[in-house]
Amino acid sequence: MAERERVMRMSVEQPLWRALTGYRVLTMLYAVGLFATAYDTFTRPWVAVTYYCVLFVWTLATLPRVANAANCTKRFLAADLTVALTGILLTPVADAHERIVDGGPTLPSIWTAGSVLAFAVKGGWRWAAFASTAVAVANLVERGVPARDTVHNVILVWVASIAIGYVVEVARASERTLARALEIEAATRERERLARDIHDGVLQVLAMVQRRGAVMGGEGAELGRMAGEQEVALRTLVSGGLVPVSRASEDAALGAVVRTVEEPDDDGPLDLRALLARYAAAKVGLAGPGAPVLLPPAAATELAAAVGAALDNVREHAGEEARAWILVEDEPDSVVVTVRDDGPGIPEGRLAQAEGEGRLGVALSIRGRLRDLGGSAELISVPGQGTEVELTVPKDTKVSRGKAEQR
Repeated sequence: MAERERVMRMSVEQPLWRALTGYRVLTMLYAVGLFATAYDTFTRPWVAVTYYCVLFVWTLATLPRVANAANCTKRFLAADLTVALTGILLTPVADAHERIVDGGPTLPSIWTAGSVLAFAVKGGWRWAAFASTAVAVANLVERGVPARDTVHNVILVWVASIAIGYVVEVARASERTLARALEIEAATRERERLARDIHDGVLQVLAMVQRRGAVMGGEGAELGRMAGEQEVALRTLVSGGLVPVSRASEDAALGAVVRTVEEPDDDGPLDLRALLARYAAAKVGLAGPGAPVLLPPAAATELAAAVGAALDNVREHAGEEARAWILVEDEPDSVVVTVRDDGPGIPEGRLAQAEGEGRLGVALSIRGRLRDLGGSAELISVPGQGTEVELTVPKDTKVSRGKAEQR
């Protein structure tokens, strides 16, 4: 099958990863520079030198890890935070006590904030709160007493990291919403393209066959009637926008990825509208929401089969000239399909009589299917005013594909 693909990427998260990469390098150099200017005041400078060598190598070696969300794993974040906390706790060992009391910087200095921000960008404000709390505890242990400047710095890091984490979560939610909007736009464009192509060819031919057949009479009239029904069904299919649109993202850090592609059905949810479209004809109308009505494959197949059984009953008991209407409603927790006809209706007690005679079309083909799905089937009929069948299926149905295939 030929594929037509259009990919659009939008991201507010990826620039944050690029900024974090630069921040880590610059703050590492800043921490080394602070040490170089105060080298003579350190009581054990070799401890600091050893730590800075590790910090230098770690920062440069892990730059690819902070390039995007996929590479920034939980294991890396834990190791990175450990490097920062170790530097804080080693400060009293390497530096003079007087400098620490006077509010001197820790060994990693502001490099520690980069580690906390990595938590914020990766996991949101909850991860940021965890990392910043660990840094706060380490700073209080390093200082020995909750001095004013220490508390100020701790609160600053804590608030800033949580705020950034929250902004990242909001940005991701916005990207998902935008991706959905672009997905609908892509489906609409594809539907319009197909509608133009079909209207210019197939629909015009079917309409011409219907007109010529009506003039010819006899078998030609029957052929024209069938062409008319297929024209209505095809118009319903095109206007319903039943074009499958894949939703894929190779890398979440790249933002929303919308891909329009023709592809075969898989084991994912099915659009009930596509299954019901084949029932639309000259005397069967189909109405439903503009957005896909998604159900598990087995549930969608069984529900469509129940609709087909209801339409069979219309043709058998209401006659070939009866009209029927299918209405699809997508509720928050369920899907409701109503099949209504303008036939003579069902006399009172007729269904019970049919079951007693072993004619179980309604009992098994309709109610039985809905019962297996955890749903219900309500039948309302008034003699002389037609019949209405309301089929309700919960969206979280657990029916298996095997059960659907056994019917």
